[in-house]
Amino acid sequence: MLFYSDHKNPRLDYMLDFISGEILNEPLVHTCDQTAYLSYAGAKLNYSNERFSKGEFHIQPHPLLFETGIHDQEIKRFDFSGKPAFFQTSGDFPFDIFAAAFFLISRYEEYLLFQPDKFGRFPFQASLAFRENFLDFPLINYWLEDFKKSLQQKFPELIFRLKDFKFIPSYDIDIAYSYKFKGLKRNLGGFCRSMMKGQWHYLLDRWDVLFNKKKDPFDSYEWLDSLHLYCRTRAYYFFLIANKQVGVDKNISPARRQMKSLIAYHASGYTVGIHPSWQSGDEEAILMNEVDNLARIIGSPVKYSRQHYIRMTLPQTYRRLADVGIDKDFSMGYGSSNGFRASIASSFYWYDLKAEQKTGLMLFPFCFMDTVSFYEERLTPKAAFSELMDYYRKIRQVNGLMVTIWHNHFFGSDPMFGGWKEVYEVFLKDQIYWDT
Repeated sequence: MLFYSDHKNPRLDYMLDFISGEILNEPLVHTCDQTAYLSYAGAKLNYSNERFSKGEFHIQPHPLLFETGIHDQEIKRFDFSGKPAFFQTSGDFPFDIFAAAFFLISRYEEYLLFQPDKFGRFPFQASLAFRENFLDFPLINYWLEDFKKSLQQKFPELIFRLKDFKFIPSYDIDIAYSYKFKGLKRNLGGFCRSMMKGQWHYLLDRWDVLFNKKKDPFDSYEWLDSLHLYCRTRAYYFFLIANKQVGVDKNISPARRQMKSLIAYHASGYTVGIHPSWQSGDEEAILMNEVDNLARIIGSPVKYSRQHYIRMTLPQTYRRLADVGIDKDFSMGYGSSNGFRASIASSFYWYDLKAEQKTGLMLFPFCFMDTVSFYEERLTPKAAFSELMDYYRKIRQVNGLMVTIWHNHFFGSDPMFGGWKEVYEVFLKDQIYWDT
C-alpha cells in the first residue's frame, strides 16, 4: 500500500511503522512524490489536505504529527462507532487516527505540566483517558479494528495481518520472604512491632518460620511453579535487589546466598528482569549497580525491567533504562489505577518526544496489578476476578496483549490475602479452557 504525505518527519514515520505492524501484512511505502503517487495503480492512502481521486483512501491530517516541540493540544471528544475519538477531520475516516494514536502512545500529556501524586508520578486522574472515561479500554486497538474494516471496504484485495491474543503473567518480587533471611536486626524489630501492637499471631508466626516449624507466609514459589507447569505458561519475574533496605525498598539483601539462589533458580526456567529500586530513581549509578549485580547472579545481560512502585518520569526514566542496556520494559501502567495508561493492549517501541525519535526500547503495557485492586480499589477477591475478566474479554476481542502484575505474597499463607490465590488459579486454568 502506497502512503502519500506532503513531507516526512520522525513522528509520521514512527506512526507508519506502528500502524503497519499492527494491521498490515506488509509495511506502508511512504512517498512525497505526488506524480509517483498519482500514477500508482494499487491501494493508496493520501494523508494530505487535498483529495486527489475517488480511488484513494483519504485522511485529512491533524497538525500534531507535523509539529515540533511539545504544546498544549485542544482535545474535543466525539463518538465514532460507539467509541470515543478526537482530532476529528474530514476524509474517508472521521478522525486522524495517526495523530490521535500518537498522542496516546507517546504519552504526550505526560510531558506537559501536571500536579504529581504523592509519589511524584503522573496521576491517572490527569489523563485524557480518565477524564473522558476510556481508561478501561484498549482504545487504540478498537480504532485499528475500525480502520482496518474501512480500508478493507475500499481495497478488498489488501491482505491484513492476523494477530493472536497473548497473555504474559508477570511477578514483582518486592519482598521475597516475610521473615526468612532478613537478619537479626530486622527480625528483632519485627518482634518488637508485633508486641507493641498486640499482634500475637504475627509474633508466633515469625517465631515458627524462623525455627523452621512452618513455611514462610510469602513463599509461594513452588505453588507458582506447579501452576505454570499445569497451564503451560511462561512467566516473567522482576526482582528488587536494592543494596540498602530503606523506605519502600524492603527486599532481602542481594548479598545473601539464599536471595541469589532464589533469583538464579527462576532465571533457569523463566524470564528474569530488574525491578529498579526507588533509590535508583535518584541516582543513575545505583541503577547501573543493580543491573550489574543481577547480571552476575543470572549469568547473562539484563534486558527486561519494571519500575518499583511504577516510579517513572518521561523521558528520563526510559533514557536511563536504555543507557544501562534494557531493551524491554513492563512499566507502562499506573501504580494507583488499573487500566490502559497508553490506551493500548499491544507492545510498541518508545518514542522519545523530547529527542523526536523512535527508540529501540520496546514497551509492554500492563492493565492489571493485584496491589491496585487490593490497596487502592479495595476490592474483594471475587470483585477483582470480575475486573480481571473484564480486561481479558476486551483484550481478547482485539487479539491483543494482556500483561498482569502479581506479587508472591498474595499467594502465600498470610491471612490478609486470603482468597487471592484461588482467584489467580481459576483465572489461569480457565485460560487453558478458553484457548483450546
